Amino acid sequence: MQKYLLGRLISSVPTLFGISVVIFIAMRILPGDPVAMIASEGQGTYVLHQEELARARATLGLDQPYYLQYAHWIGDVIRGDLGRSFWRGEPIRDLILRRGPVTVQIALMAVLLSWLIGIPVGMSSAVWRRSFMDYLARVVMTIFLAVPSFWIGLVIVLVGVLVLTWRPPLTTIYFWDNPWGNLQITLGPAIAMGLGLAAVMARITRSSVLEVLEEDYVRTARAKGLRDRVIAWRHVLRNAFLPVITISGLALGGLLGGSVAVERAFGVPGLGTALVQALTERDWTLIQNLVLLYGVIFTAINLVVDVSYGLFDPRIRYR
Repeated sequence: MQKYLLGRLISSVPTLFGISVVIFIAMRILPGDPVAMIASEGQGTYVLHQEELARARATLGLDQPYYLQYAHWIGDVIRGDLGRSFWRGEPIRDLILRRGPVTVQIALMAVLLSWLIGIPVGMSSAVWRRSFMDYLARVVMTIFLAVPSFWIGLVIVLVGVLVLTWRPPLTTIYFWDNPWGNLQITLGPAIAMGLGLAAVMARITRSSVLEVLEEDYVRTARAKGLRDRVIAWRHVLRNAFLPVITISGLALGGLLGGSVAVERAFGVPGLGTALVQALTERDWTLIQNLVLLYGVIFTAINLVVDVSYGLFDPRIRYR
């Protein structure tokens, strides 16, 4: 196991290096000068001369060759220094520590909700295949697969505000400080993203369970007189769970980086909202570090998912 983990950690280095190079080049070739935008903010026109802009670029290190800028950035990241936001001057590490917990909590709640809904629905749909409940579940799954999560979020916001007079706070509230206030800002986005993911989980669970139900050991269990429900929950679910784990890991990484639209719909001050603001303001340093952070998280989640396979299927060995 140690050898396998070491190999995976080493193999992740080229992946993260590729991500860092791509995002660094993308930030440099996209149109727009962040220094000029900062200088003209609130004025409507440039207020600095070209010489002053050149001095500002030199102060930020933007007058250096690209390979030196990249080397300085990666060197700082390795030392744990993520730099400061171009726009606000705030340390990026502080911004991530302040906004990250809310985004992570929403993603975990969405995955948990998808398990609570998707796995029982998928199991029941497979066990009672071609029943009315199976057809109904497949129709509902298709609807939630087709509807984007941000649209569900907008519906939740409109119903909550107009019908239920819901007024959630718009500031960052941590669960350990104020559980009810925290749930008011995180529950809506979690439901919006979790419902679509639950449809995916239900479909994956249904297909996987149907495949396992055809195995010989399931026929043997039936021949012994066990009921379908007992066979499904005791003998089938564990073997059908590997695809669910895989999708959960990929979904969790996707939710952390793809919660932008839903966070904007609910006004949640998470990392997704910070990334949108950074893209609007051409805040290079913040965009670079957030995208690299998402890459690190996604790589780590994939490693955890691969290692967890052995817990559910003893036949899997790591070398």
